[in-house]
Amino acid sequence: MSIRAIVLTAALLLIAANASAQVDPFEFEVYPYQTEGKGMVELESLNSFVPNGHNHGDDGTSAGTIPSQDMYRTAFELTYGITDHVEVAGYINVAHPNADSFEYAGSKFRVRGSLFEQGELPVDLGWYLELEWHRTPQYDDNQLELELKPIIEKDFRKFELCLNPIFEKSVFVGPNKNRGFEFGYAAGIYYDYLREISPGLEFYGALGLIDDNDPRHDQQHYIFPVLKGELPHGIEYNVGPGIGLTRGSDRVIVKLNLELEHFVGSLFKD
Repeated sequence: MSIRAIVLTAALLLIAANASAQVDPFEFEVYPYQTEGKGMVELESLNSFVPNGHNHGDDGTSAGTIPSQDMYRTAFELTYGITDHVEVAGYINVAHPNADSFEYAGSKFRVRGSLFEQGELPVDLGWYLELEWHRTPQYDDNQLELELKPIIEKDFRKFELCLNPIFEKSVFVGPNKNRGFEFGYAAGIYYDYLREISPGLEFYGALGLIDDNDPRHDQQHYIFPVLKGELPHGIEYNVGPGIGLTRGSDRVIVKLNLELEHFVGSLFKD
């Protein structure tokens, strides 16, 4: 498959039908097909900062009353491999709004798995199920949300393409519990240059309620040129600036993700 075809596939994500919704600002991450091995433990820190955002709540990446401008967010994630194809994880979300003190913003719990063996199908497939609890109304209007995410991956020689369609719904409590699913996406294209450093492009967006579309300018869409790789002692990183592509997006977001799988090791492996 040509480079032009790969770029076109990613670009199609940005011209989907009109809608609006919130991206998850605590998790600018594209999930690959591969899960943690059985007994493996991984610690991860997902960080983002908004140097050029919005000054009012519920705009840009703010889904609550606190504005996104100058917002620093971090999520601490602990992942454990139950089997070679299924892993579980828990998150603690912490925010630092406008140079104020750090605050607890919510928690997430998820299960993720891979289907079939890698290379057995034309594309590698996985699945993802998450329950999110938010501190309301400061950081999200919806207290409890369910997220479903198919994982699609394909390697083209030195290129890797990952697609994560996202289906999210408020459940059990809150004013939106009876509304339908929202649709969004996370996607990445990476060039396997060196183990220590490889360039890529990541795309994040939210397309709103599937059955209730809004004007395109109210959607959120971001493109992140990123560098990723592995540092000494098995520390993996993914860093880059995100550019908002619509009026409803924050203008600039900077992300830094750090993974410490090899550093932590297989604490419970047989």
